[in-house]
Amino acid sequence: MKYVKRGKGFWLSIVLSIIFFFIIQAMITGEVLNIFHVNALVTMGINIMLAASLHLIIGITGQFSIGHAGFLAVGAYSSAIMTMMFELPFAVAIIVGGLAAAVAGLIIGIPSLRLKGDYLAIATLGFGEIVRIALLNFDYVGGASGMQVMQMSTWAWTFACVMITLVVIVNFTNSTHGRACISIREDETAADAMGINTTYYKVVAFAIGAFFAGVAGAIFAHNFYIIQPSNFGFLKSFDILIIVVLGGLGSLSGSVIAAILLTIVSTVLQAYPETRMILYSIILILTMLYRPQGLLGTREITSFFKKSKKAGGDHDGTGHSVA
Repeated sequence: MKYVKRGKGFWLSIVLSIIFFFIIQAMITGEVLNIFHVNALVTMGINIMLAASLHLIIGITGQFSIGHAGFLAVGAYSSAIMTMMFELPFAVAIIVGGLAAAVAGLIIGIPSLRLKGDYLAIATLGFGEIVRIALLNFDYVGGASGMQVMQMSTWAWTFACVMITLVVIVNFTNSTHGRACISIREDETAADAMGINTTYYKVVAFAIGAFFAGVAGAIFAHNFYIIQPSNFGFLKSFDILIIVVLGGLGSLSGSVIAAILLTIVSTVLQAYPETRMILYSIILILTMLYRPQGLLGTREITSFFKKSKKAGGDHDGTGHSVA
């Protein structure tokens, strides 16, 4: 019965998401939402994918990575080459962007994930800067001037990619592989002593996270008409990290909510860049002072509904347990 209930909740989330998609699509078709709103929705979707993919690496596996912008760049440029140079369909470009980023994740992950803590953070930061500098000096993709890309990202493509990202990460987290990653996060030495191949699971989580960062890069590249190496500096990695920390390390729901909130704040204050950064910083400072564990901590949003249901069903109104 437990698994049936979990299945019902899963499919209910899928159905509600599809209904939400068609409502937004109808508003776009009816011109209730203009290009500015659609661009904000696409940006929100990109941030959700980036936050969810980094959540798998940091929040679930406990590996402190600050080179996520490098995977975003690999996915963006790989997909742009597929559509602009080889004239392949956008769907193929998205897959290629994700796979290229996953390969990059394996290349950096296999040697560096034997490191821990600050050493791993420095290694991943170095990877991100290597990617940016390489693109800066690679004339085939425009170098410092950037690469012009045809606008192909739509609300439908963004929604589909976000849903696939979330479904895969949720199912991976709830699988035996995800439990192994969580055990590594809690105590890597104990996990290793119990026979868990810690290096293998860290690399797998790193590759999956990099893949979906690459998918986000493909949507990013085909939404802003031009991509430049400056778009993928280490500050971009910190922006993604801030979303995950603000939402709560270990909470996918928190990462999604934080991505939505910060995108809305950035969009509303877009006309006031100086004020936007001040308010953005104030929000982060207040959050860290009064809610250092993030918005949801390590809990998922579904746990609140389960708690309220349990509180309402455990008693028969007389103070005695129903069971």
